[in-house]
Amino acid sequence: MIVTRIIAAISRWMDYRRTVAELRSLDDRALSDLGISRYDIDTVARKAVAA
Repeated sequence: MIVTRIIAAISRWMDYRRTVAELRSLDDRALSDLGISRYDIDTVARKAVAA
């Protein structure tokens, strides 16, 4: 149903925003330890939500 798809999309968007916020709160050293650069945060968050 369309309502279910809308709720799922909103949930994915909220997960994406939460992931971005958490990654942006890390310092550069912590990001480096994870193998992520600040430039890659959006891409990493999108992949995390899509999985």
